[in-house]
Amino acid sequence: MIDVRRSFSAILAGAVSRRARMMLAAVFAAALAGCGSTPVPTYSLSAPGAFSAGGGGGSGQLIVVAPSALAVLNTDKVVVEPGPGQVAYLADAQWSDNLPALLQARTIQAFENGSKLRRVARPGDGVTADYQLVIDIRTFALRITDEGPVAVVELSAKLIGSQSGRILAAHVFKAGVPAASTAGQAATAALDTAADQVLVAMVRWASSRF
Repeated sequence: MIDVRRSFSAILAGAVSRRARMMLAAVFAAALAGCGSTPVPTYSLSAPGAFSAGGGGGSGQLIVVAPSALAVLNTDKVVVEPGPGQVAYLADAQWSDNLPALLQARTIQAFENGSKLRRVARPGDGVTADYQLVIDIRTFALRITDEGPVAVVELSAKLIGSQSGRILAAHVFKAGVPAASTAGQAATAALDTAADQVLVAMVRWASSRF
């Protein structure tokens, strides 16, 4: 976790509006309060359901590789972006697992929920895959803006042929969902909603290609 005491003044001074300064103050006040021994509330991501993935009618099998992420996102902490190039963590919330592992599990479940074929697995499941879905987590954070906090999820996905090793298709998926506040429960709920939107779009996109 960043040194919130040392960085608070610098980040707060760089805020572009009174509204943004107030939201930043709330974030850092929570971070300072969280330095004690109080257990941090834990939240999870849901897997989108009740949607149709469609698909091209093929018989290929897909492996979902654990997503890659920079160190700041490869954690169970909930990331906040107070401003351009600035990163902090919420003190009153954490994920139930490191984000890449959690997102991999929910991606597989999204494929299963959206398709009756259930031809999706993870590496190590003993499945001979025709395709691999490789995901890079670009953004998964609560972004502080002048209009209010926004949960931003951006994933880059590549569909790779297992035999050829060639990239067959690639796409960047992004969603932004306003959060009711910077509190842990509101922030994680908005991030969950944004992740659901991205996963539904990704499952539909990939399912049409295998």
